[in-house]
Amino acid sequence: MRKLLSVFLLSFSVVIVAQNKNYNTKKGFVANGYDVIAYFDGQATKGNADYTTEHDGVKFRFVNKENLEKFKANPGKYLPKYGGYCAYAIAVSGKKVSVNPETFEIRDGELYLFYNSGKNNTLQSWLAESPEELKQQADKNWEQIKSK
Repeated sequence: MRKLLSVFLLSFSVVIVAQNKNYNTKKGFVANGYDVIAYFDGQATKGNADYTTEHDGVKFRFVNKENLEKFKANPGKYLPKYGGYCAYAIAVSGKKVSVNPETFEIRDGELYLFYNSGKNNTLQSWLAESPEELKQQADKNWEQIKSK
């Protein structure tokens, strides 16, 4: 019985780890703990530890109960594209790159996050190089790399 329980727990852990590969969970949360609802109000705002939830095996933080409830009612509407990895890097190199959670764009009702450090602001590159074409390439690349 003990061995059976161990096998079950190991299998369960593998499933959770596999799901986490689809999301950038730096600092333990999607979007580094920033409120994914607040982005849709034009703000990059750190979430509060009092308002957290789990969806698809990963954690999210929110600034208030209202945003938490909005997310719970329709999480798919607010999930960042490409699991919260840098949209530009997914498009150009097909690689999962962490982001600066304060560098974002809402395009066609979807949240895109970007790497931004020093003089390398990939949001600016994304905007300068045709976001619609980059989005198409990122969509293709994401299908190939999301579970890796």
